[in-house]
Amino acid sequence: MSHVIDRRELEFQLFNALDAEALCESERYNDHDLTLFKSILDTAEKIAIDHFEPHAAKADEEEPKYKDGKAIVIPEVKAALDKYIEAGFMTAGFDYEHGGMQLPALVTSAIAALFTSANTGTIGYPFLTIANANLLSVFGCDEQKQKYMEPMIDGRYFGTMCLSEPHAGSSLADIRTLAKPLKDGTYALTGTKMWISGGDHELSENIIHLVLAKTPGSPAGTKGISLFAVPKYLVNYDGSLGERNNVDLAGLNHKMGYRGTTNTLLNFGEKGDCIGTIVGQEGEGLKGMFHMMNEARIGVGIGAAAIGYAGFKIAREYAAERPQGRAPSNKDASTEQLNIIEHTDVKRMLLAQKAYTEGGLNLTFYGAWLVDKIATSKTEEKAYFDRLLGILTPIIKAWPSEFCLKANDLAIQCLGGYGYTRDYPVERLYRDNRLNPIHEGTNGIQSMDLLGRKVAGDQGKGLQILMGEMKKTIQTAHASKNEKLKIHATTLAEKMTLMGDVTTTLLTTATSPEYLFMNSHDYLIAMGHLVVAWRWLEQALVADRLLVEEKADVAYLKGKLQACTFFFTRELPHITVYATTLTAQDSTCLDTDPDWLL
Repeated sequence: MSHVIDRRELEFQLFNALDAEALCESERYNDHDLTLFKSILDTAEKIAIDHFEPHAAKADEEEPKYKDGKAIVIPEVKAALDKYIEAGFMTAGFDYEHGGMQLPALVTSAIAALFTSANTGTIGYPFLTIANANLLSVFGCDEQKQKYMEPMIDGRYFGTMCLSEPHAGSSLADIRTLAKPLKDGTYALTGTKMWISGGDHELSENIIHLVLAKTPGSPAGTKGISLFAVPKYLVNYDGSLGERNNVDLAGLNHKMGYRGTTNTLLNFGEKGDCIGTIVGQEGEGLKGMFHMMNEARIGVGIGAAAIGYAGFKIAREYAAERPQGRAPSNKDASTEQLNIIEHTDVKRMLLAQKAYTEGGLNLTFYGAWLVDKIATSKTEEKAYFDRLLGILTPIIKAWPSEFCLKANDLAIQCLGGYGYTRDYPVERLYRDNRLNPIHEGTNGIQSMDLLGRKVAGDQGKGLQILMGEMKKTIQTAHASKNEKLKIHATTLAEKMTLMGDVTTTLLTTATSPEYLFMNSHDYLIAMGHLVVAWRWLEQALVADRLLVEEKADVAYLKGKLQACTFFFTRELPHITVYATTLTAQDSTCLDTDPDWLL
């Protein structure tokens, strides 16, 4: 039984809900068409099922080993990655000028979801590399593009991002890694980086680390941070590999999930000069790194939704085949048992998983669609879509990573005792997904980014655009013939007004940053529920139209409408509870003395 995302679901999201084919009308994507997109998905699906999914459990059980200063992974990982690279997926999103396929981000996101649902650990290596190469394509100099970016796009080199340090974690202002300038224009780096995914392995010819560090005399805080490209092996001018650079693997972190991806502690310059070249200008390291991290945050959301969906798929198939118990009204023990999918509470858990994961997929794919709109629009429209993506990015990262993790928890519950064992993948999927609320900026950080930078810092302009897009959907729903969707539209409008009032209260009455942020997580979740309700109403409108036109599977489309109703009736009301806490400016958490918790 494969738990790779259903093609039916992917095609609904891409071709019905988000109209990927319309992107081909732009100059950037006019070489592509629907037939090509489906062919690419065919290839991705086959490789994911045949080469990634079969070793997912083994890569988890036989996690990477530290041996003679190297990280060793099971051989199936490289075999699968070779298939991925051979099929051209490393190049999928890159421009033609870099040898890429120049596919829309919407399509490459669907590819990412397929592979993530198949094997989170193995696909981590190319995803990190693609993000690294994308950063260099924007901020790297010509030499860095030639020596580092192009081999990564070819799949010969892999890449990482090196931000955190053992003492600092997410507090980048406190990093200590130092980069001293040398006479030839390069830098010698010294320091230690922690939690570096893909930081060492034998899967590629070379590894290119993008490292945040400070230069001598640089100002304190984030303004003193620069970004450096640091290869595992030095690269000669002709592209051949030189001697080993002094990037040393100090050890492996043993994680709860994502165990197939090496996670490392790296020492830079401990045994001699570790040579790096600056990316961009001194003091502008975060500018480049946040370009990479914003891309990664959308990727986190996609991954969380994909892993959640994989668990949902297993749970629904198990529930459809597992006989247990009878209807509450049936007291005759001699009659045939029902499959558990007939029991109301199991339906509740499956509907919740469907609402979370398919809502999460649509939200994250919508974010990818916005990336495409930014890439294909003229200046004024580009700024509009950029602001919309900006306010949605923390929600795209955080909401699926919180609620699609809940979907995995519910999948375990659906399988009962079996869900708690390794007989089924749902316990592993839960462990894999548990990382997503943490990495690329914890959800607490995302909540502060949303409320502080994206709402208050932007004077509410991005929020106004977002609300304007929601109003368009509400108007469309009110004009439909489906009475239930009209009711949902009215409910969404009411919750929009409520969250608008909450936002005004927070921005006009908070007397300090501490008071603004003291309940920011509640604000993030409430806004996330509002946004996902909007995305569900969009899906329901499409499903309703397809039902009328009789163009798709009736049961599947009715399932879409029912999941939308579930979200509006069982999830959206939670916004009121969050709004009460936020409006009252409850200071319980802020006022708690740390000693009271010890």
